[in-house]
Amino acid sequence: MLTYIIRRLLLAIPTLLFISLAIFLLLDLAPGDPLSQMPLTIPPEVKEKIRIALGLGEPMWVRYLLWLRQFFINEPLHIIANMTGWDIASGAQRVISWQTRSPVADIIAQRLPQTLWVVGMSYLVGVLIALPIGIVSAYRQYSLFDQVGTFVSMVGFSVPTFFTGVLMIVVFSVQLGWFPSIYDTTLRVHDWGSFMQQVRQMVMPVAVLSLYNAAQISRFMRASMLDNLNQDYVRTARAKGLTENVVVLVHVLRNSLIPVVTVIALGVPTIFGGAIITEQVFKVNGLGQLLITAIYANDLPMVQTLAFIFAILIVLFNLVADVVYGVLDPRIRYD
Repeated sequence: MLTYIIRRLLLAIPTLLFISLAIFLLLDLAPGDPLSQMPLTIPPEVKEKIRIALGLGEPMWVRYLLWLRQFFINEPLHIIANMTGWDIASGAQRVISWQTRSPVADIIAQRLPQTLWVVGMSYLVGVLIALPIGIVSAYRQYSLFDQVGTFVSMVGFSVPTFFTGVLMIVVFSVQLGWFPSIYDTTLRVHDWGSFMQQVRQMVMPVAVLSLYNAAQISRFMRASMLDNLNQDYVRTARAKGLTENVVVLVHVLRNSLIPVVTVIALGVPTIFGGAIITEQVFKVNGLGQLLITAIYANDLPMVQTLAFIFAILIVLFNLVADVVYGVLDPRIRYD
């Protein structure tokens, strides 16, 4: 297993380099000028000096290599220096946002907790809801529970999150007044009252994303369970006198989780992209809001960094899914 993980990590290096080149070229060749929103009263020679200061005067391949060095070498050095206090990053040029003139990594670190609170909690809740629903729906196929679960899953997966979010705001915030419609990112939890306020403002965005995630995962869980419930090993286990709980929750569930793990693992990075719309609806000042703002401002370093981080998450959780396969099914070997 260790050899396989090392081999996959080495294979991920050229994959990520190709993805980074594609992201850089797509954004660099896109129309737009980071200086287009500056006042018209600024003289052309001053604009040219600003353009050179931003690194726009260099050839494309030089800017690409500089960005790679800043992302893979300089930024990790600054992170280590901030954590340990060692002076190992002095003079190392960082990825700077054109919009705020601040290091991109520092801005992302400030926004990341908000996204993790909402996105992480919604994904965890969605998985915890989806797995039992899929298991019971498969075991009681065509029952009332299965039909209701199928209907809710189809609605949750078909209706876009921005519509669900606006609908929840109208019902639970405007009409009933139960929950705030705007997420307060300045809130700090220091007592029971602030904790309950944090829970109240998280309910609606977490519910919107959880419904979407649970709808997809529960359908995969149901289909995988149905496929395994009719296998010969299930009839053999029942013939040997094993209880129904052991047959379903140990033998069938373990084999059924193998394809579902792929959906869950690959859904982690994609949920960050899907949360962009939800963060816009509820005004969550997270990574999604940061990406939208950077796109509007033509802040290429910020957009490139966020897009590349999403790509790294996809490659990483692909590896996580493969490793979990070997844990769930001892027959799977990566020698």
